Amino acid sequence: MAPEGWTVDLDTPTRPDVAELLRVHEALMRAQTPQDSCHVKSADDLSTSGARIFSLRDAGQLMAVGALAPIERGHEELKSMHVLAKARGRGAGQALLEGMLADARGRKVVRISLETGSGQDHDAARMLYARAGFTNCGPYAGYADDPLSVFMTRAL
Repeated sequence: MAPEGWTVDLDTPTRPDVAELLRVHEALMRAQTPQDSCHVKSADDLSTSGARIFSLRDAGQLMAVGALAPIERGHEELKSMHVLAKARGRGAGQALLEGMLADARGRKVVRISLETGSGQDHDAARMLYARAGFTNCGPYAGYADDPLSVFMTRAL
């Protein structure tokens, strides 16, 4: 359960603070990962794919963003989850993830999958996902095996 004052809401990638955090996330992922192994989507790509963009706010101040993009009926992909450095270690990632999963359940989504990095810079993300019930799986939805990627999934 999120602390008082925290909200997870459906948002828009055109909202200035959301757009900026998605841009920061995209730039960071592109800087950390070789082009052939980088699967980050821009805010425009997320919008075009029909992704649902979420924000986590503390008394109105943006703390984190994430997206759920459709793969097929009942199956969605967790994309572009990013927590501001000042909000890390406070449960923001967990609160955002819980809110996104609740939204998916409410829409009758039955499976969420994700691709994240395999390096140390993604350790915290992989631990967050594992605590939330995600388990390792093989590539899905057109991804290829890649030593720089970890694929995870969970049923809802």
